[in-house]
Amino acid sequence: MEKPSGGADKYNVEAAEILANEAQHLPIAEATPIYEQLLLLFPTSAKFWRQYVEAHMAVNNDEAVKQIFSRCLLNCLQIPLWRCYIRFIRKVNDKKGMEGQEETRKAFDFMLNYVGADIASGPVWMEYISFLKSLPAINAQEESHRMTAVRKVYQKAIVTPTHHIEQLWKDYENFENSVSRQLAKGLISEYQPKYNSARAVYRERKKYVDEIDWNMLAVPPSGSCKEEMQWIAWKKLLSFEKGNPQRIDAASSNKRVYIYILRGECLMYMYHYPDVWYDYATWHAKGGSIDTAIKVFQRSLKALPDSEMLRYAYAELEESRGAIQAAKKIYESILGDGVNATSLAHIQFIRFLRRTEGVEAARKYFLDARKSPSCTYHVYVAYATMAFCLDKDPKMAHNVFEAGLKRFMHEPVYILEYADFLTRLNDDQNIRALFERALSTLKPEESVEIWKKFTQFEQTYGDLASMLKVEQRRKEALFGAGEDGTAASESNLQDVVSRYSYMDLWPCTSNDLDHLSRQEWLSKSLNNKLEKSALPNGMARLDKASTQSVSSTSTKVVYPDTSKMVVYDPKHNPAAGAGTNAFDEILKAAPPALVAFLANLPAVEGPTPNVDIVLSICLQSDQLPGQSGKGGNPTPLQSGKAGIPAQLPSGPATSELSGSSKPHPVPSGLSLKPTSNRNYGKRKEFDRQEDDDTTTVQSQPLPRDAFRIRQYQKARASSTSQTGSVSYGSGFSGDLSGSTG
Repeated sequence: MEKPSGGADKYNVEAAEILANEAQHLPIAEATPIYEQLLLLFPTSAKFWRQYVEAHMAVNNDEAVKQIFSRCLLNCLQIPLWRCYIRFIRKVNDKKGMEGQEETRKAFDFMLNYVGADIASGPVWMEYISFLKSLPAINAQEESHRMTAVRKVYQKAIVTPTHHIEQLWKDYENFENSVSRQLAKGLISEYQPKYNSARAVYRERKKYVDEIDWNMLAVPPSGSCKEEMQWIAWKKLLSFEKGNPQRIDAASSNKRVYIYILRGECLMYMYHYPDVWYDYATWHAKGGSIDTAIKVFQRSLKALPDSEMLRYAYAELEESRGAIQAAKKIYESILGDGVNATSLAHIQFIRFLRRTEGVEAARKYFLDARKSPSCTYHVYVAYATMAFCLDKDPKMAHNVFEAGLKRFMHEPVYILEYADFLTRLNDDQNIRALFERALSTLKPEESVEIWKKFTQFEQTYGDLASMLKVEQRRKEALFGAGEDGTAASESNLQDVVSRYSYMDLWPCTSNDLDHLSRQEWLSKSLNNKLEKSALPNGMARLDKASTQSVSSTSTKVVYPDTSKMVVYDPKHNPAAGAGTNAFDEILKAAPPALVAFLANLPAVEGPTPNVDIVLSICLQSDQLPGQSGKGGNPTPLQSGKAGIPAQLPSGPATSELSGSSKPHPVPSGLSLKPTSNRNYGKRKEFDRQEDDDTTTVQSQPLPRDAFRIRQYQKARASSTSQTGSVSYGSGFSGDLSGSTG
């Protein structure tokens, strides 16, 4: 078997399962290297450990079995693996008589001490009880001791929430009744409430346990949905147990044992999750088990050797308990050889030395760290701040900033940090000198924040003349340096707002600010459009040099195309502008009947109606525009195909409800001919006939009550059979029937 080379491929779960299955059919000599390699990648897989140990048990290699159990038992708190362990112990001690029985009993106690509170430990309790019952008793005293031992195990088992708690309770009742009915009554009544409480906790706990995949192998997090769901399931279970559902005393060892088991099981599956390791270690530390917490951190660094978070947490624990040398070794392990150390590692080690060994040790290391090629301006800023705030030495801090300025003059962030330091010293002359030196070196596109800080400084420390002068210089320097520079090149009211605002206090209302922002956006959009319109072929007229400069700038910062952005205005009607073209494009793909219907709709301004309510009213209405009069003259609805109008009336449609006379936009691409005078005359004659007719059942509005609707339909059926008029369907169903009497 070849060792996988890829970092992600080596944790291939499917390939590992195939290898484990193949190893089960190989001789132990050939299977051993396969199991060792699998367990190197999956050291918390209880399944692989159990297969490995069972392979050695099958060939009676007891020494190898003992070594394997010593490597995996305490790190894999899973019932099947521990039952395999107790099976091996019973096999080894089976022929050793009383001595072997005592060793087996100790092994059971050892196992129950670690996994006895597990929800799946019911079979282990039953097996232990059966073992105790099978022990021989020579006299009455030994029989009494045996019964007492069995009773104690039963009483522990029936108050432990497991899958077999009900079966254990029944067995306990039978056991007590077989010993003494009189004594059984008192003991059962005493333990009945405890059993009921444990059973209730079991049912609640089972909901969380069932969400966990107990066959999942521990792999580094890849962000898959299954992994996240498993992480959430474990967090839910741990949170449930933190609530102490069994109401056990906080100082009770039973509670700590169960949570210890649960967290240990969680690490079996979340082995590569640093937050799980940290929670486990801090839980031990808060409980007073500092040594155990240190062991957990050491295990975590074996699992995640590249995790700086866990190393800092481990060093913090060692430092908090006074183990300075141990903490220092951890910091040195983070630094490595020092050549490839990060700036953060240098900074944290300087702080550690300042806390533990004093100012000189920190200064000495800073002088060495500044020579490292990986040293950035962050180290200078951190040490200068520490010298100023902790050592109360502003001169040293000033010297450090000046030394760094020679190396990091091109870093705007460093300039701003240096300016903040000088501001604390109230050294306005050096601040102005710093800004002038920086602005003479930096490119315009890199100096935007420096100019902003310089302007704010003059607003605080300068007079009106110096303030206006710096603002004017800023506009001249930033003109042509991008969007920020374009905006700064023009004087506007926002400059006044900026000068006369303070913290969250503004010389105008929020509406004024919104208005100014909208005006700024409109101004930018207008300028961009004018610039584009000035070029006949857009960007095609740019020379090669300007094209290269634009491309080089775009590699640094990608700005959105604001020329196509529309400023939001509640009073603006989007249907009257660009939305009309989009609406016409939609109508081109719509069926002709729908297009004709939309063309006849009036233009309505105001709130949008509820579509469902409008449709329900239309379906209940009997006033169809295509109904014919008594003479049976065809209407435009009949002259078309399948209810599609052949012609549409010309002229703008108006809304009677709103009183609006605005024309609705006619869809582009439609050829709509005006209605002829002949048809128009027929329509007027039809309207007059309708007005002169006596109101019939069909002309009445359809009632909304279901019972009245049925009566109305019966009346219509009878009216149709008598008059012989054409019916275009029920207004309730909306179907066209075209039946005649």
